[in-house]
Amino acid sequence: MAKRGFPGMGGFGGMNINQLMKEAKKMQADMEKSQVELANKEFEATTGGGAVYVKVTGNKELKEIKIQKEAVDPEDVEMLQDLILSCVNEALRKVDSATSQEFGKYNIPGLM
Repeated sequence: MAKRGFPGMGGFGGMNINQLMKEAKKMQADMEKSQVELANKEFEATTGGGAVYVKVTGNKELKEIKIQKEAVDPEDVEMLQDLILSCVNEALRKVDSATSQEFGKYNIPGLM
């Protein structure tokens, strides 16, 4: 009777299917742990020399905004709006960077 598969391959590059499944389950558990740890982290950013401060979670949930009184100018509301937008976007970029760094170690095509 002929052997199925490719000679010398031993299944998946010499790794049997049970070992492959074991590795996949371990990787999944590690990724889930990383996801929980990242979600529990907090990321902060400031703009305008500290005029605006924000804190977000790893899940990109805005937790806190602080605005210094000096930043509130009724004649220039647009400046304050820009400071807030810049600050929030910077904090979210920090989350994205941490996420890429954390999940980049898994090297799975199409994940990030």
